[in-house]
Amino acid sequence: MVLLPACAPEQCGKDFRNSLKKPSPNYPYGYKTKKARVVPAFTIQAMQKNTRVIPPPKCGVFDPQPPRPTMFRKCYQRGEFPVCIEFTNFGKRLSWKVPIEKLDFHHYLPMFFDGLSESSYPFNFIVEKGIHDLVTKGSYKVLPVVPQLIIPIKNALATKRPAVLCHALKCIQMLVTGCDRVGEALVPYYRQILPILNLFKDKNRNIGSGIDHTTTRGENVADLIEDTLQILERYGGPDAFINIKYMVPTYESCVLN
Repeated sequence: MVLLPACAPEQCGKDFRNSLKKPSPNYPYGYKTKKARVVPAFTIQAMQKNTRVIPPPKCGVFDPQPPRPTMFRKCYQRGEFPVCIEFTNFGKRLSWKVPIEKLDFHHYLPMFFDGLSESSYPFNFIVEKGIHDLVTKGSYKVLPVVPQLIIPIKNALATKRPAVLCHALKCIQMLVTGCDRVGEALVPYYRQILPILNLFKDKNRNIGSGIDHTTTRGENVADLIEDTLQILERYGGPDAFINIKYMVPTYESCVLN
């Protein structure tokens, strides 16, 4: 119940009407205003007084995707790969049961690149060492297999997990620098590979005056992306830069500049 002020002879007319606009001290909320009511956007309720629109949900463009089972894991658990982990006095290494030169690269190399999406041991160790051995000892067999490597690389980058991204970028650098003309063969497939690199190119952690030790360990995604783009430009031929610039507009040439 709102108590109106008494009408005195000296308070009439305009002064009395102005006193009615002031909140009464006996009102339950006093001089405090009500909390804004949350209403959905683009509705009639959003035009009402004392309302607040629900903010839009986050797009989650940088959120990592959940891990999915890969064909590499299934084939390794079935024992289809002629490799095993050997423990020596100098650490772990990958032991091949057959000569690498006699392997079918059209079958094994895409399978190893499919394992780039794995981030758990021993799969990530076998993938990294296996790709290194295949590229090092059978570099002359890699060029015809390049079209089969695009989808596994794209799937690994699409996971958006920092560990997987760093692992995939290191293998791309190893593939381009270790084999002849592979950098030029990757130019037509930049539209499949570079969108994720454009997304994470400037994704650096701001820690103020602290020291980010991931840069020295090669685990900084933004630095690895910059190094990978420079390697793709150096080994990609004359058309590499314009194609990289089309997909990554903020990239600056390391050859022309």
